Amino acid sequence: MKTIKYINTFAVSLPFVILLSYPFIEEGALIFSLLSTMATGFLQVMIAFKMLYDGKCDSKIYIYFAGVTLFFILWYSFPNTNYTFLIFSLPLILAIYLSILVYSEKQNVTE
Repeated sequence: MKTIKYINTFAVSLPFVILLSYPFIEEGALIFSLLSTMATGFLQVMIAFKMLYDGKCDSKIYIYFAGVTLFFILWYSFPNTNYTFLIFSLPLILAIYLSILVYSEKQNVTE
């Protein structure tokens, strides 16, 4: 579980670390930071699969996967709507939710 915590911390902090290079790379830092959010999403989905495989937080992981599925359904169903901001705020909510699951599971294991 310690490794999952480290991978999640890396995945969540990656876009922010790239964004810190803005004074040197300028616009490229913004683009790379936005692109790295895809890597964050991929790593977090893999973490969720690992937690599901290990049998940790079963019902909570299913809620996470339902949110991921909902995001892709909404994204493909309504690509050019006025609600694009709401659709693209869902990954941030999912990242926070999975991080809470990872850190709360870590605390439960050590207790």
